[in-house]
Parts: sequence; structure tokens; C-alpha cells
Amino acid sequence: MDSCIFCKIVVGEIPSYKVFEDENFLAFLDITPKKEGHTLVIPKKHYRWVWDVKENYSVTTNKVANALKKAFDTDWVVSFVMGEEVHHAHIHLVPRQRDDGHGSLINVDSKVEINKEEMLEIAQKIRDSF
Repeated sequence: MDSCIFCKIVVGEIPSYKVFEDENFLAFLDITPKKEGHTLVIPKKHYRWVWDVKENYSVTTNKVANALKKAFDTDWVVSFVMGEEVHHAHIHLVPRQRDDGHGSLINVDSKVEINKEEMLEIAQKIRDSF
């Protein structure tokens, strides 16, 4: 898909803060994070919806979620699927803390500001947790 931003990230046309990559999937930090460590997990092959993905998505998301748990010293990683903003299958993984201000649900309209240097450090912290 020539116009798909996530396809362009997969082939390296657009830079990203990668935290995990294998033959079928790529995980990288969301550039408009809800919280520090907010990660997107996408298939490398273009699929419109997560339920269309033929490869085993759960193995990869479990691996990334466990790395987030370790990196952020938490037992709570929230996942959600929206699919409206980018028409490429993706799962959001957001590490949570007891007093992070989100209540029982993640506020999908929230956003934290994280500079480039911090994003690089966060990505490395997660990569080191695999």
C-alpha cells in the first residue's frame, strides 16, 4: 500500500522508535503516546483489520506486553484496537501504573509529551527487557 504510513515504517521510508521486530511483525513507540511506553504492534504485511491477520498476532503481542511489564515494573498493560486513524491493522499496548490518572479505563483522548531523547531511551529500555 503506497500511501499507508505503517507500510512506509515497515520498509524504513519513515523512521520509528522500534522496540521489537521479527519476520512478520514490528512493534514501535506511538508518536502520540497515551503514556510512556505506549507501543503499537503491527503486521509487516498490510492488513486492514486485526482479525484479517493470518500470522499469529497473539504470540508477538504477548512477547511485547511482557517486555513492557518488565520495563515499567508493572503487572498492568492495557491493549486496545481502534483502526480508525491508520488503515493498517495495529494493536495498542499501554503500560499502566496504579496512580497514572486514567481511572479504570485508558483515556484515548489523552496524550503525553515525550521528547526525542526520551523516546530513544524508552525504546532502548523496552528492547533491553526482552
